Amino acid sequence: QVRLVESGGGLVQPGGSLRLSCAASGFNMDDFAIGWFRQAPGKEREGVACMSTSGTTTTYVDSVKGRFTISRDSAKNTVNLQMNGLKPEDTAVYYCAADSFYNYTSLNPAFFRSWGQGTQVTVSS
Repeated sequence: QVRLVESGGGLVQPGGSLRLSCAASGFNMDDFAIGWFRQAPGKEREGVACMSTSGTTTTYVDSVKGRFTISRDSAKNTVNLQMNGLKPEDTAVYYCAADSFYNYTSLNPAFFRSWGQGTQVTVSS
């Protein structure tokens, strides 16, 4: 059974950092494309970052380029999202997602069939 569990969310001041982790069970994350998405109240779910199978390609939404970094830890079967320089507009529930499309990336939530339960990130002074 495919299962994804996010962790690492919380409350942080503007300019601060958080590291989100997505732990997988039931499959090897190296064989799947992994995406991070977020959804703020009253807004549609937005793709934030995606890493292709085996980590060969990464894609970021323009608003987080240079601030967020997606990475894999194959030994722990996790994918992390390092978030630096956080802004109030980054406040949202963050989700990780996985799908088996091979060797490309997508920020479209419709491309992903397996989802975690989400973790809240709040950026506020």
